[in-house]
Amino acid sequence: MTSGAKLFYGVATFLGIATVLYILGTIFLNDAGNLIGLEWAGATGLVMSTLLALMLAGYLHLTDSKTDITPSDWEEAEIEDGAGVLGFFSASSIWPFVMTVSIVVMGAGLAWWHLWLVVFGAVMLIWSATMLNLQYGLPPEKH
Repeated sequence: MTSGAKLFYGVATFLGIATVLYILGTIFLNDAGNLIGLEWAGATGLVMSTLLALMLAGYLHLTDSKTDITPSDWEEAEIEDGAGVLGFFSASSIWPFVMTVSIVVMGAGLAWWHLWLVVFGAVMLIWSATMLNLQYGLPPEKH
């Protein structure tokens, strides 16, 4: 089990204990100004947070057991062991900016209750996300 899975199992354990204490505290502690009973908003949030932490811990536990050991889990690892190519970044791509503008257009449409702006922003977002994914997959035009 790797450090990420251990971390999320610890977070899930803490949240589980906090959830039980919160539920018992809101059910059995009586405040004269409030009705006695479970406070549903906080209990639901804590239960969902516990389940999310358990889901992440389980995912990391299952995927890390099938992969090789990483430098973060190796006690004798050096910083250079984790170096390497982390991914490809296109610094000259316009599509992230177009996606940002389309999200702003959708937000303005929601703020001002203009359905046509929301639809236009959604279409623009789908188009720009497609073009971002196909940026290096499309062959260059032949003139």
